[in-house]
Amino acid sequence: MSTKGKIPMRQCTGCREMKNKKEMLRVLKTAEGEILLDATGRKNGRGAYICRSSECLEKAVKNRGLERSLKTQIPEAVYEELKKEFAQIDKQ
Repeated sequence: MSTKGKIPMRQCTGCREMKNKKEMLRVLKTAEGEILLDATGRKNGRGAYICRSSECLEKAVKNRGLERSLKTQIPEAVYEELKKEFAQIDKQ
């Protein structure tokens, strides 16, 4: 008998739906206060999860979900960089 482990679930800060952790992207706040996209999901820091769609990123910006999850103010330049990275992901 093989036992199947638990599938880690995370809530999207945009659409607020619970989904499989591997289906989502992690936005990370490092100890230095830098905000970046963590593709591996393994870097140290406080993380927030977003679905792999630019619509969810727009919702997270509008409802300030990322700011609440990361417990910090996020500058507009960081949002612009995240939008560029999400645009590249949408193309793939």
